[in-house]
Amino acid sequence: MELQRVKLASGIELDCVDTGPPESGGDAPVLIFLHGFPESHRTWRHQIAHFSDRYRCIAPDQRGYRGSAKPQEVDAYTPDKLIGDIFQLADALGVGEFTIVGHDWGGAIAWGIALGGQTNGRVTRAVIANAPHPGVFQKLLYTNEHQRKSSQYIRGFRDTANDELVREHGLAGILAKEVKWERPSAMEPEERDALVSDWQDRDAAFGMLNWYRASPVVVPPMDAPFELPEGWSPPPLPNLTIPTLVVWGMDDLALPPENLGGLDAVVDDLTIAEIAGSGHFVPWEAPEKVCAAMDAFLERTDL
Repeated sequence: MELQRVKLASGIELDCVDTGPPESGGDAPVLIFLHGFPESHRTWRHQIAHFSDRYRCIAPDQRGYRGSAKPQEVDAYTPDKLIGDIFQLADALGVGEFTIVGHDWGGAIAWGIALGGQTNGRVTRAVIANAPHPGVFQKLLYTNEHQRKSSQYIRGFRDTANDELVREHGLAGILAKEVKWERPSAMEPEERDALVSDWQDRDAAFGMLNWYRASPVVVPPMDAPFELPEGWSPPPLPNLTIPTLVVWGMDDLALPPENLGGLDAVVDDLTIAEIAGSGHFVPWEAPEKVCAAMDAFLERTDL
């Protein structure tokens, strides 16, 4: 997939795939695909190949990743800036309405994009893969031992005492130290080799870690009480009203299926596709099942 360089209104530059049916003249409905940590636009390689005959498929390497802009300040990665990147990307590419599709951190940002874009009509649908709703996730981190234990790596990613390890060994060094939930990978060897090469870029490594360091999510230590803090209330978010598909690899060791609980209370038009036998990286671990779930959802909700 060929990448083009796109300059946003903010001055940030992103490498981006932009492909679709040539006969449409650019008028095909738009899917914007957002990858998560620690990958790239290629998270969605199977889905882009599947949908690009009917949809214009746009997939950036997000801020901090690969060849895209990699500011080194932590506050360059606050959620508002990451969400803003995608609206600015749509503007730069002449896109009005779009369906947002996100996995992992890309899915976390997709929740925010959907919530922001539903009010002005720019975001018409959302597809979220193994990425928790912000309100549901924070509550689980306080109360659910499984989720809190699975998320302790975030505390390690935020700990600047690990910076020397990253400078010496790249992202692979801190992944080896902090990530205990990775299962044997179904990733093609050439894809894994390309990722490992990407992880050697020290600026990209700190850019990726800054997504965690700038996040407002609180990850308590394991010895903290498993209860909501006194006076805590969920973030004051509106319900998501646009049609939303949540795809979940049910064997995800980092984000267990408890994250599906309560979604029907915060998403008005919700479809859940549970993918048995898949772990966290469901877009490429179970590509045919993900494409089938998206096909059914997009067909049902096409205007």
